[in-house]
Amino acid sequence: MNATETIFALALASNVQQLENFNFAYTQIASLGAVEFSSIYEIPCRDGVGADYWNSACLLKSHLSVDEIIDLLKKLEQQSGRVRPSHHISLDIDVIAWGESLEHMQFNPKKLPLALDVKIPLYEIWKTQILQYDQKRRFPIIHI
Repeated sequence: MNATETIFALALASNVQQLENFNFAYTQIASLGAVEFSSIYEIPCRDGVGADYWNSACLLKSHLSVDEIIDLLKKLEQQSGRVRPSHHISLDIDVIAWGESLEHMQFNPKKLPLALDVKIPLYEIWKTQILQYDQKRRFPIIHI
């Protein structure tokens, strides 16, 4: 375990049983430390094949390591019924960045360049240059 807290920027998505899967994910993530969630946005599938997604993001402060967080998030995806590969995504939770403060975050190179469905919710709670996007693009906000 880390002696200090790490901030994790996470991106969440689902296009199957979204309400159930988001409630599950939010409860589980909140049990890992202090967390701030963005709004939930309904955004079309990136490749146009699957159903529209619910997308959100959060900033999680935890004493867990990056590897421990990644392992836990993959287990949450499996518990939700996630099947790979598929266009029916019960739950996708990605670690986008982490660091000791929002001014000193390391981005996950596997997630770069960041997709619009990651930038929109994450920018709501973390105003940083790499997350900026054309804010004229609007998507419905889901209230749960």
